[in-house]
Amino acid sequence: MIADRMQEFEASGIRKVFDLAQKIKNPINLSIGQPDFDVPEEVKKEAIKAIERGFNRYTITQGIPELSEKILEKARKERGIKGESIMITSGVAGALTLAFLVLINPGDEVLVPDPYFVSFKHLVHLCGGKIKFIDTYPDFELTPERILPHISQRTKILIINSPSNPTGVVCKPQHLIEICDIAKEHNLIIISDEIYKKFVYEIEYQSIGKFYENTLTCNGFSKSYAMTGWRLGSAIGPAKIINEMMKLQQYAYICAPSFAQVAGVKAMDINMDEYIEDYKKKRDFVCDGLKERYKVTKPDGAFYVFPQVPWGTDEEFVTEAIKHDLLIIPGSVFSEKKTHFRLSYAASYETLERGVEILNSLSKRL
Repeated sequence: MIADRMQEFEASGIRKVFDLAQKIKNPINLSIGQPDFDVPEEVKKEAIKAIERGFNRYTITQGIPELSEKILEKARKERGIKGESIMITSGVAGALTLAFLVLINPGDEVLVPDPYFVSFKHLVHLCGGKIKFIDTYPDFELTPERILPHISQRTKILIINSPSNPTGVVCKPQHLIEICDIAKEHNLIIISDEIYKKFVYEIEYQSIGKFYENTLTCNGFSKSYAMTGWRLGSAIGPAKIINEMMKLQQYAYICAPSFAQVAGVKAMDINMDEYIEDYKKKRDFVCDGLKERYKVTKPDGAFYVFPQVPWGTDEEFVTEAIKHDLLIIPGSVFSEKKTHFRLSYAASYETLERGVEILNSLSKRL
């Protein structure tokens, strides 16, 4: 009765932890991949105004011009992105789904850095593609030397997620330039997931879309403005790709939520620097708190830390943490290895302090 393709899927490990959170009375929740601050008041008011004035119907598939033009203008001015066309999507998840469906034929090879965001693996399988994982351990850097051995005649796409979920690592500009040379030589399409681009700390951040025209750059409002439930994103890239994604969106999502598009225009005028600075301090608090007992690569961005488990497998360690009411995510949700776990520092300092304390107490097998 169920389609064969569903055999490739299982319930997300993240969702499993979310379900556990409902059963624990007072969990120390460091599992959630969303900001712990609320949508800015000005943005909420703009959404309410749009709803009250009746802007509740479908928009055009590609999104309202005010939003798409503003995103494209800022992307070109601030990040130097060369993409010629843009569409508004139902979050970055919507953008990635559309992109994979219009680009991947059965048997096409897709290069995915490991660790990876959970959706990449399953979307490639959905489309009948073949994944080649690029092992980036132990420093999680995506380098030309790590990419080259995986390229073959069937390689079509390279996925980049910078800053990364789950590691927080940001691709170095010099590596991006060298990766572009590889992509040009082998005629690869690059899909760049940049949903965490506002959450970058000391390191210089650049988009690969600045250096390589055959890049599809995906971004959204979920993390930067805490609009996770509003499902608002965008894709910038070659017109021939964007046009096909628009065609498919007509039959899938139809359009991104109308009121959220109006609010998105307003959101882009809001300065979020104080939130970014606060997350930088939280990153330092967690890394400093764990560094004596855990192997931790200090993240350059996003709001995650990806420590190595001090004993056992990732699932064994996370199971023990959950027994102490601490919710974290096994690293194998994001990786082919079972050696790490992900924690989110998008939480209050009180929660982070309790979490660090429990993790340090668990650093030696009980």
